[in-house]
Amino acid sequence: MDAEVFRAWIVTAAGVIDEQRDHLTQLDAAIGDADHGINMARGFGAVLAALEPDPPATPGGVLVLTGSTLISKVGGASGPLYGTWFRRAGKALGDASEVDLPALAGALEAALAGVQKLGAAREGDKTMVDALAPATAAFSKAAAEGVPRADALSALVTAAQAGADATVSMQALKGRASYLGPRSVGHEDPGAASSVLILTALRDVLAAP
Repeated sequence: MDAEVFRAWIVTAAGVIDEQRDHLTQLDAAIGDADHGINMARGFGAVLAALEPDPPATPGGVLVLTGSTLISKVGGASGPLYGTWFRRAGKALGDASEVDLPALAGALEAALAGVQKLGAAREGDKTMVDALAPATAAFSKAAAEGVPRADALSALVTAAQAGADATVSMQALKGRASYLGPRSVGHEDPGAASSVLILTALRDVLAAP
């Protein structure tokens, strides 16, 4: 998996985020500031603009630039959190020109650790961590066991979706949604939902022939 593959991931993710912008914003309207979809779409649009003139030559470079752009262009909590996620993943990959499945798994583990440190969130707090943590664990397990790439990617997305679905019944303990207390129950966390979209884009790009 080279830089071109990682650029394709980001382009695909940007497209899906833009398509689902209104849905993400509706989720956020129920328990947040009603701007998650708008902010994410704007941020990924800026990422595409940043990648176009002089694309980084390594997978790590693509992810670091993606993260840095999101931090500078996206308001609220989403920019710093997703920016940190991509930057940590990119830095974990280093200067390698090609990335294998175990290296990608390690990068996703580093990315998750960065998000958890920044946001001080754990599974069960009704945040993006509820999608990212089980997805990362499932993917790392699959990569360590040497399962086929398609199966590892399927495990990644299945776990992420299950984690996002589980946020519906949770009471938010972090972020603006936590101010609602019990009223936050019954709504999917928008950050978990957008995490699923980004990881699904990764699966779709890597699974392509």
